Amino acid sequence: MKTQVETEPTETPKKRTSADTLMVRSVEKALNVLEAFGSSPTPMSLRDLGTMLGLDKSTTQRFTYTLERLGYLSKDPETRRMSLTVKALNFSYGYLRTHDLLTRAMPYLIHLSRETEETINITVRDDTEIVFVSRFMSRHLFNTDVTIGTRMPVYCTAPGIAMLAQMTRADALDVLSRCDCRPITPHTTWRLPDLEKKLDESMARGYATAFEEYYHDDLSISAPIFDTRRNPAAALTLSVSRSRYTPQEAEERFAPQVIAAARAISQSGHGMPSPGTRRR
Repeated sequence: MKTQVETEPTETPKKRTSADTLMVRSVEKALNVLEAFGSSPTPMSLRDLGTMLGLDKSTTQRFTYTLERLGYLSKDPETRRMSLTVKALNFSYGYLRTHDLLTRAMPYLIHLSRETEETINITVRDDTEIVFVSRFMSRHLFNTDVTIGTRMPVYCTAPGIAMLAQMTRADALDVLSRCDCRPITPHTTWRLPDLEKKLDESMARGYATAFEEYYHDDLSISAPIFDTRRNPAAALTLSVSRSRYTPQEAEERFAPQVIAAARAISQSGHGMPSPGTRRR
């Protein structure tokens, strides 16, 4: 497992305005409770949860009791601390099962994984973060603490930069302005002028790189996956260990394959065949 200098960011609930007349506040609060448990690395007490969400004891107790009765929370009978149950995975399963992009991408991910024997990921952007939604591990294990659902900042990750580079510059800068940009490792690109330069480079060559910017020993190469409107819908990333390749070697060897696979996934939404499939 590689050393990470900073802990992973956790998503904070989006603020709603009083003009949201259709918003059901009780549903919002219940989902905030679930998100709080999802972002906590350890079980939480009522006091922990109330402090995190700014809820009084009575309100916190009612929400957790309801979610426990519905099967989404479990309580340790000794410590009285609560955590999510396996039922919470139903939401992620539903996303993975019904997302057309992931279904179309699967044969290409399998093909690229077999061809390179390296770690292959698909991530999507959720505002200022990327989220891992598919992952094929290499036999050269590293970064084993990254799983489906893991979040990382867009500004210091290859898939984040790959997607931002394909947006309008105004939109990309808007996202970056809301990031908590700071050096996570000695190699992190985090100042705005340097990030803009990186966007220009990534746009010009069709892929982005992040060499030990978030994890030590991690070299990542990423290319955007487009939807039918040519918007960056996701990114395909290949990651290798710095102990096995230099940045230049990794880029020269794998960038063409990453670009080709990402392009094929993008085109698969327009009736293009999967790898190994013959046209009739």
